[in-house]
Amino acid sequence: MGLRNISAFWGLNSHHHPAASNPVRENLVNKHGPKNIHENGSIASFFACLGRLISGKKTDGSTRTEEEDKVYNWLYTLARTEKNLAFEYVQSTERGLSFKEADRRLKDSGSNVPLDFTFRRWWQLLWNAFFHPFNIILNVLSALSFMSNDYPNGAIMLILVFISVSLRFIQEFSSSKAAMKLSEYLKYPVKVQRCAGTVIQTELVVQIDQRDVVAGDIVHFGPGDLFPGDVRLLTSKELVVSQSSLTGESGTMEKIADIKEDETIHLLELRNICFMGTSVVSGSGTGLVISTGSKTYMSTIFSTIGNQTPPDAFERGVRQISYVLIGIMLIIVPIIILSNYYASRDLSESMLFGISVASALTPQMLPLIVNTNLAKGALAMARDRCIVKSPAAIQNMGIMDILCMDKTGTLTVDRAIMVHHLDSWGIPKERVLRFAFLNSYFKTELKNPIDDAILGYVYTSGFRFNPSKWRKIEEIPFDFIRRRVSVIIETDLNRNNGNSHIIDRLMITKGALEEVVKICSFIEHIERGVTLPLSLGDYQRIINLGEELSNNGLRVLGVATRNITAEHNGVYPINHKKVESNMVFLGLLTFFDPPKESAKEALQRLAEKGVRAKVLTGDSLSLAIKVCKEVGIRTSDVITGPDLEFLDHESFHETVKKVTVLARLTPTQKLRVVQSLQMFGNHIVGFLGDGINDSLSLDAADVGISVDSGVSVAKDLADIILLEKDLNVLVAGVERGRLTYGNTIKYIKMAVVANISSVLSLLIATLVLPFEPLTPRQLLTQNFLYSIGQIAIPWDKMEEDYVKIPQKWSLKCLHWFLLWNAPVCSICDIATLLFLCFYYGNNSPLKTNFFHSAWFLEGLLMQTLIIHLVRTEKIPFIQEVASWPLICSTVVISAIGITIPFTPIGKVMGLGKLPLSFFGFLVVLFLGYFSIGQVVKKMYILIYKKWL
Repeated sequence: MGLRNISAFWGLNSHHHPAASNPVRENLVNKHGPKNIHENGSIASFFACLGRLISGKKTDGSTRTEEEDKVYNWLYTLARTEKNLAFEYVQSTERGLSFKEADRRLKDSGSNVPLDFTFRRWWQLLWNAFFHPFNIILNVLSALSFMSNDYPNGAIMLILVFISVSLRFIQEFSSSKAAMKLSEYLKYPVKVQRCAGTVIQTELVVQIDQRDVVAGDIVHFGPGDLFPGDVRLLTSKELVVSQSSLTGESGTMEKIADIKEDETIHLLELRNICFMGTSVVSGSGTGLVISTGSKTYMSTIFSTIGNQTPPDAFERGVRQISYVLIGIMLIIVPIIILSNYYASRDLSESMLFGISVASALTPQMLPLIVNTNLAKGALAMARDRCIVKSPAAIQNMGIMDILCMDKTGTLTVDRAIMVHHLDSWGIPKERVLRFAFLNSYFKTELKNPIDDAILGYVYTSGFRFNPSKWRKIEEIPFDFIRRRVSVIIETDLNRNNGNSHIIDRLMITKGALEEVVKICSFIEHIERGVTLPLSLGDYQRIINLGEELSNNGLRVLGVATRNITAEHNGVYPINHKKVESNMVFLGLLTFFDPPKESAKEALQRLAEKGVRAKVLTGDSLSLAIKVCKEVGIRTSDVITGPDLEFLDHESFHETVKKVTVLARLTPTQKLRVVQSLQMFGNHIVGFLGDGINDSLSLDAADVGISVDSGVSVAKDLADIILLEKDLNVLVAGVERGRLTYGNTIKYIKMAVVANISSVLSLLIATLVLPFEPLTPRQLLTQNFLYSIGQIAIPWDKMEEDYVKIPQKWSLKCLHWFLLWNAPVCSICDIATLLFLCFYYGNNSPLKTNFFHSAWFLEGLLMQTLIIHLVRTEKIPFIQEVASWPLICSTVVISAIGITIPFTPIGKVMGLGKLPLSFFGFLVVLFLGYFSIGQVVKKMYILIYKKWL
């Protein structure tokens, strides 16, 4: 990514911060004391940095980073202290900062944004795209070709380099702007208390931009406001905060100023600390800003976004192949040049021949084949409702073996469905449903999915509760302190009874079970038709029933009623606290966010393809287990985020590897899980997310997947965007990815075997013959025709067994594949050499045209046909036939190769006509080649249990 966090967190390169200069603070956040990074000298530091760059190693996620530890220690320190002492830690006062001091701190610390982002310049991106061993090989060979007046070959290699560099540059330039979207969420006005005046200071509440807030400011906030930094509460009045931007869950939390916390409390559950980017749902208060910018908790979430990630397994593999080819070139090409010079005494011709051999050794079509493969895969995935932003992600999706995902909206429909209406003994009762329905029917403020679920359940189940007989008198709306809603209704039937002691009005309350039971003094025995005082036993039974239902993954609400009669003067009570008391508890309602019908089938299909699912959610463990059981995910091994914090290094990795459900996770914990699976588990990890809280994991995963309805940051950081939030779309993407990856690996293995065996044969022939086995022009023409024939590989098919499981890149496997198969090709080339020398007696320089024609044709046909042996485990042309584009390509290139010696073009190239007997030899040769090759293939599969 192009975004980089260039200011080290509280490090040598970070901006000076007044709070950071406080010795007390330094001792708090640096438990082990400062480290002298220069203790080994600048040279050692340089080599250490260089080593990190070369290795490209990611953190394994088992422990928090040093920056995260500093943030955690600082926040816990402020949470444990009295609020009045917090001013000393940030060097502020109860009146706030002066304007002059605030300006000074702003100049020192910089703008209040979680990251200090800087784009790499275009030339840096271009250099990064160009600086690749494979491109360097082609450029060097191209330069040598131009120096040797071989302009066509030099131009072809430059074109291939241009294609590869252009595609990589465009991709990196586009993705470099992704994290800039973060600034959209962090630009808003803030009310800040400042003090002004020289002699008599006056406290003023002014409105400033969020970016101008500094540590030590006192902020005032109310409903809808966002916190501009990490804040230690000073005052709070019924304050309820949404932390969904950090947790990804819609739940809220009550915050309290007059409290001291301790380290046993989970960080995001600290009640006297509010975090940057979270919002006020209800209530109001004031708070002391204790951290801003890159020193906030939010900065630990986004600090890794935009950092340049190390190459993936496939890219590392291509680099490794390049290094192997360079090594072979450095050994073989000088030998060939010296041998040829010894025979011809023509240095320029020998150099040109050596360049041609190096060119033949290089799989020149690799960039074109790979990019064509990826482009074809991207178009196919677009038809499957997947938009591919990073083509390389197609291959990673094919080799992905673990998919991490959230629960809400991915496995579930993200909609509440009513399940039960029970009395306090857990028995279904229609009376409970009737009053819950009337509450939702007459409720007008803050309608939510729960009300829709109740109304939908009643209407679809055929109940007739006649709400027209009632009329609404008053509503006590829901708030996050009471966590309940009440409606007061009346009916004409009650008022026309003629009895002076009739029930005039009825109040119905619905809300969180604990809050509803808390205001009840009576319990209704619906079957007996009596109302009795609520005993301690009744209370405990109701709470236990609620916990049991909650543990089954259901959301539980309570329902209560109260008959309201007029006072002696005919006035009805209107005090909410007085009205919502002495109520009669009726029963419980349960709700469930059901799993998608397609989720279970899709997960089963993914499992059959070797992709294991892990659920990473910020929701409760019980609810996550309930959903996972419904969709077939194993729930025998589960853990929560707070429990993860207590695990040591090895236990963390082992636990993450084993568990399938991880609940109550923070964004940084999700990241650490992904990194652990990548580094310790050696897995290719996909992550499906759609919120700001998923940004870290989307950026770190091998395949970041979002949905079209996700937030812009998530979509910008994702490699693949699903137009439908359906896991079946992912199944199609996995299948397409494996087809793309398989065809790419097929080309790489075939090209390496064919090219290296061809060069080894040329080396042997050069050492044996008194002349060049092929002229530079003939060798380049042969290589060009062979390369053109490979363009059809992306349109080939893969065997069903290959796409059933994820395939991982292994350079070791490539080495063994080469050692087993290259000798088969070389044996055939040597057999041709012996046949020409002894059958035709064609080892005289006077008959070089005939030898060149025979060697040219045999080498071209060998390199063209080898793909059919490599592409399948079965017997080619008999048990398995390639796709028609590849068959056509083979026929066309073979026909051109056979025809050239009989044309004027062949005469210009120095090729002579071949006798019919040589073609008979070729038939026998290739029958033998496929026979021996098939035997070697079976032995290889028997030993290594795989082919490609």
